[in-house]
Amino acid sequence: MIELGPGPSFLEHLNRDRPDLLPHTSAPAAGVPHATTIVALSYAEGIVMAGDRRATMGNVIASRHIEKVFETDRFSVVGIAGAAGLAIDIAKLFRVELEHYEKIEGTRLSLEGKANRLASMIRSNLAMAMQGMSVVPLFAGYDTAKGSGRLFSFDITGGLYEEVEHHSIGSGSVFARGALKKLWQPSMDAVRAIRVAVEALYDAADDDSATGGPDTVRKLWPVVYTVTAEGATRVAEPVLAAVAQQIIDERTSQGMEA
Repeated sequence: MIELGPGPSFLEHLNRDRPDLLPHTSAPAAGVPHATTIVALSYAEGIVMAGDRRATMGNVIASRHIEKVFETDRFSVVGIAGAAGLAIDIAKLFRVELEHYEKIEGTRLSLEGKANRLASMIRSNLAMAMQGMSVVPLFAGYDTAKGSGRLFSFDITGGLYEEVEHHSIGSGSVFARGALKKLWQPSMDAVRAIRVAVEALYDAADDDSATGGPDTVRKLWPVVYTVTAEGATRVAEPVLAAVAQQIIDERTSQGMEA
């Protein structure tokens, strides 16, 4: 049984009393499924974050159903790339960390405070990252103090960087970022922002074999969240299906005209 002493950090309690419950793995990196690709962008009312559904293990598709974007609290979401099982555990632990802080302190951490907590968790994974078990998150949320959406990226050492406008991580990030640069506009509404996020993943999947595009056969769509002053909301699959079909129809039409 874990005895919780004073202090708002659940992670500190685990480190002190039950380090065996922290996310860890002894499996070789080559035999572990890896998750890619995550995109996030700001728009007029907040932010959008989207992740594809594919996990790979070398040149093999390990899963077509993995979810890589998680709601961490009412006003924030996190997307993960890297060693899939370890990354998902860290995302879940991060959510518990924020819940614990709120219960102990009676108030919610600022968005920057949440980002710093996540940076600390990534930093504690550095030893495994150096062995190939890296986890790289993308964190975003609505800053109620500033009245806008904000994005934060990280490196494997726990380095924290605030991004402007949009960002992407994972093996398909280079291709997704190219699409974001062309399609992003500061005055976009939520409908357009969701379309841009899905289209960026579509472009990434076109050039990166580790990224899965919308699958109309299996009815698999990206996981997409919006975060506004009203909170975090997962975009419904019928909406994503319609957006994906629109992209496919437009590109098919352009290909036939060419």
